[in-house]
Amino acid sequence: MFAFLGRFSYRWRWPVLGAWLLLFVAAIPALLRVEEPLKVGGFSSPDIEAARARALLEENLDLAPSQMVVLYQSTTLRADGPVFQDRVAASLQDVRALPLVTDVLLPSDDPSLISRDGTVAYAVVGLDRPPEEAQREVEAFEAALRPQPELSTIVAGAPAFYADIETVSQRDLRRAELIAFPFALVALLLVFGSVVAALVPLVVGGLGVAGVLLTTYWVAHVTDLSIFVLNLATMLGLGLAVDYSLFVTSRFREELERQNGDVAAAVERSIATAGKAVFFSGLTVLIGLSGLTFFSFMFLRSVGVAGVIVVAFSALAALTLLPATLGIIGTNIDRLGFHPFRRFHHAGPAEDGFWARLSRRVMARPFRVLVPTLAVLVVLGAPFLNVNVSSPDGRILPTDLPSRQGFDLLTEEYGAGEISPFLLALQSPTEITSDANLGALYDLQRRLAEDPRVVRVQSIVSYGRDVPKEEAIELYRTRVGFARLGVDTRLGQLASDRTAVVLAYTQFPANDDRNKDLLREIRSWSPGGDLTLLTDGGTAEIVDVVDRMYADFPKAVALILVATYLVLLLLFRSVVLPLKAILMNTLSILASYGALVWVFQEGNLSGLLRFTPQGFVEASLPVIMFCVLFGLSMDYEVFLLSRVREEWDRTGDNEHSVAIGLERSGRIITSAALIVVVVTASFVSADVIIIKALGLGIALAVFLDATIVRALLVPATMRLLGKWNWWMPKPLGRLLPTRSFVEESI
Repeated sequence: MFAFLGRFSYRWRWPVLGAWLLLFVAAIPALLRVEEPLKVGGFSSPDIEAARARALLEENLDLAPSQMVVLYQSTTLRADGPVFQDRVAASLQDVRALPLVTDVLLPSDDPSLISRDGTVAYAVVGLDRPPEEAQREVEAFEAALRPQPELSTIVAGAPAFYADIETVSQRDLRRAELIAFPFALVALLLVFGSVVAALVPLVVGGLGVAGVLLTTYWVAHVTDLSIFVLNLATMLGLGLAVDYSLFVTSRFREELERQNGDVAAAVERSIATAGKAVFFSGLTVLIGLSGLTFFSFMFLRSVGVAGVIVVAFSALAALTLLPATLGIIGTNIDRLGFHPFRRFHHAGPAEDGFWARLSRRVMARPFRVLVPTLAVLVVLGAPFLNVNVSSPDGRILPTDLPSRQGFDLLTEEYGAGEISPFLLALQSPTEITSDANLGALYDLQRRLAEDPRVVRVQSIVSYGRDVPKEEAIELYRTRVGFARLGVDTRLGQLASDRTAVVLAYTQFPANDDRNKDLLREIRSWSPGGDLTLLTDGGTAEIVDVVDRMYADFPKAVALILVATYLVLLLLFRSVVLPLKAILMNTLSILASYGALVWVFQEGNLSGLLRFTPQGFVEASLPVIMFCVLFGLSMDYEVFLLSRVREEWDRTGDNEHSVAIGLERSGRIITSAALIVVVVTASFVSADVIIIKALGLGIALAVFLDATIVRALLVPATMRLLGKWNWWMPKPLGRLLPTRSFVEESI
């Protein structure tokens, strides 16, 4: 099959190249607006309690699906003065007329919107769309604000936050591309010592990424995809496409020498061998990334979908576009060579090369290598024992963006809890305003108000700490009477016939442990009357999302492990090798997890990497990194063990097979890993902390995997296991194909 693919691509090399160039031309319009159908958000699920509470409040209390926050400052006017408040109202006059605006809450309506020192106030504008959609209207919203003398404004809130996420994600992507391409070219020059040979993988990778982005653009019109898939598509797409091209191009250069310059035979043999390894390694990467599609969160699902697209196009480009290009270039592959770099890519006899000598030294003292190497990986992974996973807030954005500035100002002037209060949604099957239910509401809000973690409480029966229950209920009924006379009492925002909401503002940010403790206590309460209680708010969303995500994570891990094991069992016809490969991968992933905690949770290197320490690891990062890294690491394992298996089938000598396999593949694997490290490390320059952490984590794990794990752990464990590496029970062997799928891979 793979030999046929090589022959086909060579015979029809010009039409194949033309088809890919047509694909690139067709992709240009989509590339210019690829972000348009993508969405920001997707970190929640409709199944969690917080989402159910919010849906209840939106349905029964007309709670706005999202809110814009407009902050006002003045150095000359008092925020509680009439001039300041008149100008706030005037600034929002045109905003009220916008089609998506449902209501406007002014500081004159609610004195709690005015800061304690009287220099800042904010207005809350309800919108009829969720923040993922409303963020498209932020520009129109800002244009509708009327500038006012002596007042400065900042637009914040979830839609503005999402709009800024999109802006900074595109900025990060452009910066990373400018960094990645030149450095990748330099790395390829070092590997090949030839301009032509170095440019081939880069061009193939670029065309592959264009196909990925075009497909992503159209898929995003069918299903929701996150804006973050752009960064992942470029990061993984360029890395994998160049990786695969590197393996095939390296083999093509070797085959040209073996085939005495016969280009057609060299192309066919390269795809029959290295191309086969590319296919199976791509399959392992695809298995890892497909695990993300089983999560209920749009963000994770979309990363999984994009990952599958990336792997498919990377492998397709390596198996069709690349052999066609190599067939056209032919013996000119080594043109424009750099003689100082020759030593990097001209190997001597396989038995005497650097990697063969290294592997023999390791295998001569396997325990002496194994124990300290394992110790290093364990030490690197140890910080993960103290991991605190949570969801991010506005601090993931750089300080030059308005929504981040608004977040910081709200936190500074009003307290960390002002941004995300607890929303207690209470529902009655009868009537919310019965005496029993009003009494239960009063007891609930009083219990919250007396908690030292709570700053203030809002409900239909909250009238201050000194107002007794009976008087509070009477005051409520008086306000109902005024409402019937046409007075705007704003009671409709807090209660309807069968639903009510209690808002509790705490001293702490949403992801603080004290808020999480309070949430657990609230959810254990029985509200009284015939009321049922659901809790929403920033803290509830964080806790519910993390709990749901890590309830799904073990299922995804199990699926990935089982599927990968079966593929490797089929490929290598060994029960032990797949298990050992899984354990090796897990070690490098755990080491990168430890780095995540040490850097992003504990704040080490925050000055160098330019970010504000979060005190936690973003919840989705370990999930994404496991799925991405498990596939990438297995990618290199497939290339290495394919070559080792071939030598074992030929000689039956375990130590010789490992030495020759590592010599034939070690330089190529290290070079391929260098490309991935260069590409992913370029995203450390990102301003969004999630992307920065993902780039650093993948780069570190790939570096460890391609150096410490492949060069030291694999030879040591192969030596210790000896012939057990190749053990296959006879009953199981009869169920599998009669020979390994491995021929000669690299």
